[in-house]
Amino acid sequence: MTRPITAGVDGSEESLAALGWAAREAVRRGVALRVVHAWQPQSHEAIDAGDPDTQVQWVREGLAEAARSVAERHPGLEVTTDVVDDGSVDTLLAAGADAEMLVLGSRGQAAVVGFLLGSVGQQVIAGAKNPVVLVRAGDQASAEAAGREIVVGQHGDADDSAAALRFAFETAAARGATVRAVRAWTLPPLFAYSPASMKLLDEAGGLEPYEKKALGEALKPWRESFPDVQVVEHVEMGSAGQVLLSVVGRAQLMVVGRRARRTAVGARIGSVAHGVLHHAPCPVAVVPPV
Repeated sequence: MTRPITAGVDGSEESLAALGWAAREAVRRGVALRVVHAWQPQSHEAIDAGDPDTQVQWVREGLAEAARSVAERHPGLEVTTDVVDDGSVDTLLAAGADAEMLVLGSRGQAAVVGFLLGSVGQQVIAGAKNPVVLVRAGDQASAEAAGREIVVGQHGDADDSAAALRFAFETAAARGATVRAVRAWTLPPLFAYSPASMKLLDEAGGLEPYEKKALGEALKPWRESFPDVQVVEHVEMGSAGQVLLSVVGRAQLMVVGRRARRTAVGARIGSVAHGVLHHAPCPVAVVPPV
């Protein structure tokens, strides 16, 4: 069974931009769109609101209007709606568990909005089993015009970035876009070299040729699976986050892998994903490992 794309909305500009992005992607991929509002009752004293029954009615009406607007723009798109009355991490993860991807609004350097607020957002991104796409307010279909690329970060060996590369190539194929695969490298400390690694570097002709070869090998299966997708191989010395952001002006979408880990203060998604989420003006897809 084909899985839908799930978009989280709350009426904010960011979440409505996320809804628009999700609807366009659902049409391109030929899948249904599920629109979800994660709702919690608000105190009478805190805001000028009705009782919980009145509040949930307002939520349902706003959600229905958002879904109608999307359906009018995309005739033939199957759109369903759902109100989730719990904004906990587990509930939010469950909402996206059966989806092709979860699409949410983002304020960039501020908190992620819509479904996600502050540390809850980071925990959801870190715990999601499927890609999570973050979209800023003001995102428009025109940003997906031909000539702008799907930029994807690649690191390690072929398996390390397989999930992110697959997502990037699938998205590029659906859009007729070019994939720019970016691999950043830095000079490791001298003590990090082993005899085996030195031999590999000698055989490759040095560090940069070695990195280019590694990128080419990681891309090979995806080039074969998506022969119509044009690919630009981009190898550059520097930190991964800085190199990715240096080409963000070319991107209609940036795709990064996720290295989630638990710490004493909660889930962390990795410095590269964190930096790109905060500073990239285009939508960003954070893809969990296979």
